[in-house]
Amino acid sequence: MTAVTLDDVSVTFGAHHAVRHVTLRLQRSRVTALIGPSGCGKTTVLRAINRMHEQSGAIVTGTVRLGDVDIYGPGIAAEHVRSRIGMVFQRPNPFPSMSIFDNTVAGLRLAGIRNKRLLREAAEQALHHAALWDVVKDRLDQPAIRLSGGQQQRLCIARALAVQPEVLLMDEPCSALDPIATAKVEDLISRLVPDVTVVLVTHNMFQATRVSHDVAVFLLDEDRVGELVEAGPIEKVFSSPADPRTRDYLSGHIG
Repeated sequence: MTAVTLDDVSVTFGAHHAVRHVTLRLQRSRVTALIGPSGCGKTTVLRAINRMHEQSGAIVTGTVRLGDVDIYGPGIAAEHVRSRIGMVFQRPNPFPSMSIFDNTVAGLRLAGIRNKRLLREAAEQALHHAALWDVVKDRLDQPAIRLSGGQQQRLCIARALAVQPEVLLMDEPCSALDPIATAKVEDLISRLVPDVTVVLVTHNMFQATRVSHDVAVFLLDEDRVGELVEAGPIEKVFSSPADPRTRDYLSGHIG
């Protein structure tokens, strides 16, 4: 079953075409890795899926659907979309003035939830999901910035999970982490499925192989615009790619 559908999606920043004509099906309860060289549109596509480009002035054309809902359709609020599609960024970004607990439930409070019992239960559940509860349960009132980098990233994942999203977008979530913290985040990604659909941007082929079910390969076309070259189950694409450009990229001939 498809969680997110992109039909002929293009993103432009003024006169610059960042990515164009992307048609892609992201399957429910699976991890899809978006791979490709820097500047080929992976993060641009990721941000289009939860309407983040509205904050940067970019123009998104085509259709992005969450289930049957056109997320750019009339009357669809960006805040509603982001409550169903969470996002974790490349570098941990906890709110520095907030405690661990307040960071975890920030999205719920933004949605108007004030009941202390509900907030406490949601925080505990989210921190359990992020494999962080045992580490922080006795210091929830301490500043989040006292956590290590890897723990801060897992806190950001917990914050995204607290609102119970259907889809979790992750933009190179391990790039700033050491190998031990990376392994913990990768284990967390694997455990989130089948409850959440995960879309992961990564430059690490080994990471893509370890955690992903499907892969979408992005490259630059002759005009230096990002395009989707190939997508499918990761075993098939990595072992017998249909497009020779994918084969060249995977073998290191395209950087």
